[in-house]
Amino acid sequence: MALSDADLTELAGRLVTVPGVLGVVLGGSRARRTHTPESDTDLGLYYRAPLDTARLGELAEELGGAGSRVTAPGEWGPWVDGGGWLRIAGDPVDWLYRDLDRVHHCWSEAEHGRYEFHAQAGHPLGVPDFSYPGELALGRILADPTGELAALQRRVRVFPRPLADALVAGLWEADFLVGIARKAVTRGDSSYIAGCLFRLAGVCAHALHGAAGQWLINEKGAVASAGALPGAPKSFQGRVDAAFAAINNDPLHLTLAIDIAADLVLETTDACAMMLR
Repeated sequence: MALSDADLTELAGRLVTVPGVLGVVLGGSRARRTHTPESDTDLGLYYRAPLDTARLGELAEELGGAGSRVTAPGEWGPWVDGGGWLRIAGDPVDWLYRDLDRVHHCWSEAEHGRYEFHAQAGHPLGVPDFSYPGELALGRILADPTGELAALQRRVRVFPRPLADALVAGLWEADFLVGIARKAVTRGDSSYIAGCLFRLAGVCAHALHGAAGQWLINEKGAVASAGALPGAPKSFQGRVDAAFAAINNDPLHLTLAIDIAADLVLETTDACAMMLR
């Protein structure tokens, strides 16, 4: 049986007794209530250094059994900051560190229309720094003794217009990717072209979400989510799929894939302009 909401609240209450842990937020599909019995439960552990990972590790073993462990901050990479992959009462539960001062900084940058995609294992497009406030906006707070998370959540739930404008302006890169992908057709460089089109689709998806004033915090499902937005280009997801389906070592097929993508960039630009009016 899956961990209940009461179980998660009790767990969060134990986590905030660990020195450095300031609050716990339920994220992912469980927070959106779209989870299935196979879904992991994602818990964001919002902290300020120093984080007592020794005590956190002891708690992980108490809850998950012998062999359960947690990382030091930064052990998984610069943006997926660390945590633990546990099984609690038979359910997969991920503890994910979030440096609260960094969340505040990323929110300030987003408010001013500044963002970057950052290299991180497991994220082929890169982690957008605005995903930190976006996670909090979309999450469900389970424990927040000081009230700091709730105060910040109220702010980040309003998508900042400067970030929307910046993401739409970022469509210049999608247009640029069309051009450089075309130069690879004569070489039959299908993997390079596929990489260009993957990033192009991601840039378009983020622009559409920005124009719609909605947080997009992960590549997973990004194209489907963008295609479902009111005002998105017609058959957005199907056309992205068609572009990738055309990629092989045939120059005619590669050109077709790029042509499909080029049309999507133009239509995405028009759609975003209409959504921002």
